[in-house]
Amino acid sequence: MDSPDVQLPVPQQEERTLAMLAHILQVFVGFIAPLVILVVKRQSRFVSFHAVQALLWQVIYFVIAMLAMVAWFAVVFSIALAHSGSSSNPQPAEVFLAFPLMLLFLMAGWATGLVLAIVYGIKASNGEWAEYPLIGRWARRLTLDSARGAPLPTAQP
Repeated sequence: MDSPDVQLPVPQQEERTLAMLAHILQVFVGFIAPLVILVVKRQSRFVSFHAVQALLWQVIYFVIAMLAMVAWFAVVFSIALAHSGSSSNPQPAEVFLAFPLMLLFLMAGWATGLVLAIVYGIKASNGEWAEYPLIGRWARRLTLDSARGAPLPTAQP
């Protein structure tokens, strides 16, 4: 909850546009757009906050996707090795079920990213200091005001 004396800086139109682009462009180019926007407009607390959120989501999604692919390869190879001795038994159904399940998991992550990009892109365009669920606080901590050392204010409900 915010203390009553904390005032949120009102972002300019250019800041709102760049913050919105940091969210929306991640759907098309992944982490590149939020990273470029973060580097270009690092002095803007508003743009930095939104770009870091989009960047964090892209990094987390990438790590989770890589772990899912490693797990998928481990499952497929362990099943294939377990059934390699019996020539009469064809490949088990688990091998054919593992790939669609991994693909469904990756698509769910992409759809989550799409929803986050649209919702928080609109909020950034409206000048809101809206936080992503779970990672918004990390972004706030990472985007400290370097001049004063003060953390970004929390968004009001």
